[in-house]
Amino acid sequence: MSEEPRKKRVWVLDTETKGTGAEVVPLDGRKAVEGHGAIVVQPKQKREKPPEPKLPRKFRVVDVMTGRALADGADARTTVRLLEGIRSPVDVSIQVWEEKAGRWQQLSRRESRMLWSMRGRASGASSSAPADG
Repeated sequence: MSEEPRKKRVWVLDTETKGTGAEVVPLDGRKAVEGHGAIVVQPKQKREKPPEPKLPRKFRVVDVMTGRALADGADARTTVRLLEGIRSPVDVSIQVWEEKAGRWQQLSRRESRMLWSMRGRASGASSSAPADG
């Protein structure tokens, strides 16, 4: 037994009823005559292109005293490792590359604190390189 592809149903708002009001019913074989109380609602169309995949974030870390970039275009893991050598969060400015805007955007205090709180987690647990010895 072969199955035919399922046809999408079109629903209409039937306002011809008296008393309690309108109801939504399938159009199926019924003809809607303009001006006779049926409003046709077409099914939503699917997006033509899928959303673009999110790229890994790129960070820039700048020493606020010297204005020198300590990292430019670094990934999150590299940025966190760099922050491990920084004394205080106020010593650096952390920015993230915003692709749509085409520019660097300063992280909020909350975002900076989140990155700062990750210090020490990445170096001990995920180090797969053999120790020098």
